[in-house]
Amino acid sequence: MSALEPLEQLRSAISSLPAPIYQRVKQAIISQIRSGAWLSHQRVPSETELVNALSVSRMTINRALRELTGEGWLVRMQGVGTFVAELKGHTAMLEVRSIAEEIAARGHHYRNYMVALEQVAANEELAHAFAVQPGDPLFYSQMVHYDNDEAVQLETRYVNPALAADYLQQDFRLFTPHHYLSQAAPLTAGEHIVEAVLADETQQALLEVTPRQPCLLVKRRTWHNSQVVTVARLLYPGSRYQLVGSFTGQ
Repeated sequence: MSALEPLEQLRSAISSLPAPIYQRVKQAIISQIRSGAWLSHQRVPSETELVNALSVSRMTINRALRELTGEGWLVRMQGVGTFVAELKGHTAMLEVRSIAEEIAARGHHYRNYMVALEQVAANEELAHAFAVQPGDPLFYSQMVHYDNDEAVQLETRYVNPALAADYLQQDFRLFTPHHYLSQAAPLTAGEHIVEAVLADETQQALLEVTPRQPCLLVKRRTWHNSQVVTVARLLYPGSRYQLVGSFTGQ
């Protein structure tokens, strides 16, 4: 199958999407990349080929390709052509999803390694975050998540025992903490704080990164009704992962 055929097959679907035409073109191209129809480093059809295949103006195609290049989906080389970029794994920044499901959705193999699973006493910072007293019990877990045997996230999590009493008894080789908690205390609210950091020595070893390799840290707190369920620190190697968020104007 040529790179052009999937777009020809999607032509009727593009015309029915409720969005400006250049956005429809962008979504069609993204769909081909996500589905694997267009592979990393593959040369994509020229502007002329896309104009003919989709029956849209050259200005529309040019805008779609420029925006997709700026968003990291494509690489345009002057005088050579446009190519599918080498895509990183990604996770949703504005929603809480299972990393196992994200990895599986890309057709990759997921596994994890449990570093620690135990009860700890809340220090002052955690007591404040959970609205409990210092010294009160919390459940603690730390695990590494792997995408095709490459470490992509170090998850450090504290859990409210009042909302997840059986947390320490779970076999998290079979499912993720996210999966268990979504059943035990479904999320009703959450907050994210994102920082660029360097990993400490222990984190470097677990994620297999170098001392100066930048990482992305997501500090996440979630609620079930009025109670805090979990406080988590999710550390990603910056070169292997990206955080993706979307929003609509009002």
